[in-house]
Amino acid sequence: QVQLVESGGGLVQPGGSLRLSCAASGIMFSFYDMGWYRQAPGKQRELVARIIRGSNTNYADSVKGRFTISRDNSKKTVYLQMNSLKPEDTAVYYCNANFNGYGYWGQGTQVTVSS
Repeated sequence: QVQLVESGGGLVQPGGSLRLSCAASGIMFSFYDMGWYRQAPGKQRELVARIIRGSNTNYADSVKGRFTISRDNSKKTVYLQMNSLKPEDTAVYYCNANFNGYGYWGQGTQVTVSS
């Protein structure tokens, strides 16, 4: 059974930082491209950051220079370090694992940026 379990969300003030984690089980983790997506109320789900099986990464323009995605294959975990958070970063953040177009999703973790 495949599981992606996100953690690390919460309430943070503008300018603050959070680190999201996504622990995977039931998949050959090192074979999968891993990504973080987010969905704000009334908006479509969008890609935030992605890291392919090696170490190549790409980011949405809105988070470049503020967010960093990384992975630890030995722990089957992908991380999203979020710095300089803005109110517009408020959303539910979802972890995604993708292999040859077949993907899995986590249940999501809420990130709220507010003073």
